[in-house]
This record gives sequence, C-alpha cells and structure tokens, in this order.
Amino acid sequence: MFPLPDLQLTNNDELSALFNDKGCSSFHQALSYVKHLPYGRNKDKNDIPIVLKDGFGTCSTKHALLKRIADKYGYSDIRLMMGIFKMDAHYAPSIKPILDKYALPYMPEAHNYLMYKGLRIDCTNKRSHSRDFEGSLLDEVEITPTQITDHKVSYHKKYLKSWLKKHNSLTLSLDELWQIRESCIAAMSIK
Repeated sequence: MFPLPDLQLTNNDELSALFNDKGCSSFHQALSYVKHLPYGRNKDKNDIPIVLKDGFGTCSTKHALLKRIADKYGYSDIRLMMGIFKMDAHYAPSIKPILDKYALPYMPEAHNYLMYKGLRIDCTNKRSHSRDFEGSLLDEVEITPTQITDHKVSYHKKYLKSWLKKHNSLTLSLDELWQIRESCIAAMSIK
C-alpha cells in the first residue's frame, strides 16, 4: 500500500502508545489512519501528537507526526519535505471561487509530505497523492518536524515575495496575497 518500510509499533513510547490506542500496531496502519483523518488546522502545531488528540490535522502536523514515529524506529531515510507547488482549482476545487475573484491561476502553496528513496508520499487526506502536486512543484527542501511552524511560514512568505516580483502585473501586496492564501486554506478545511 505504501512504498515505505513497515514495522511493528511497540508500546514503549508516547507516540507508539497513542497509535496503539487508535488500533494501529504497525507503521503502515499509522500511515493509513493519519491519511484518513480530516484536514483541519490544529491549535498547537508544536504538540506533535495533536493530530491524534484532535482527530484531524494539516499536511504539516500529519507528516511531522509520521516523521517523528519513523525516526523513533531508526528510519531516518524517511524524510520530511516541504515543497512549494501551484495550488489550483484542479488540486482543490473548493478554492476556485477565491482564485477567480483575484484572477489568480494558482496560489504558490507550501506543502509537507514524506520522501523515501526518491518517492513522495502524501498523507494529507484520504484522496491525496503525490501525483496531485509533483508536476507543479516550484521548489522543494527537506525540513525537520520542528520547522513546520515559524520556519515554514518564513520560507513560504519569502517565496511569495519573490513570486510577486516575478509577477509584477499583480497589484497585490505580500500581506494581501497571504490573506488570499489563508482564505484558500479555510475553504479546504473541515467545518
């Protein structure tokens, strides 16, 4: 199912115990469980188990959690990635009215996912797949689970600032573009 190694999750640490409590005794079961949780923003992205406590998460919190559990079992070759891709109405139909309102063909969006031996694995939601964004990647870097907060926002805003300079026909400020982006994220989130 997943092009990643599988392993048994023992009950020897907090994350494994939390996954065990959700009926996940293997890494593949944990991947599937997280992938099937709804998309929604967690209040404290620094609290790695928050996804399991809240019952939902974003690409950032879900993949940081999965990276942490992989690291606990010595799978450091499973990498946490941040890519900037062209988020458009094909990727997320719910954002089409927002993009249309501002005449934007897409929004450069920072997205987190896992990478293993050159393969990207997206557990953002039950329908997500790396093929949905791979062809529209604009940038890609490896990050750590602790970088899903301030570092990710800073990197994303720096990218958007540069993107606005290249697309100088747009009469938007960085703050305005960020607010449009926030509207897109809200349109994709659970209600």
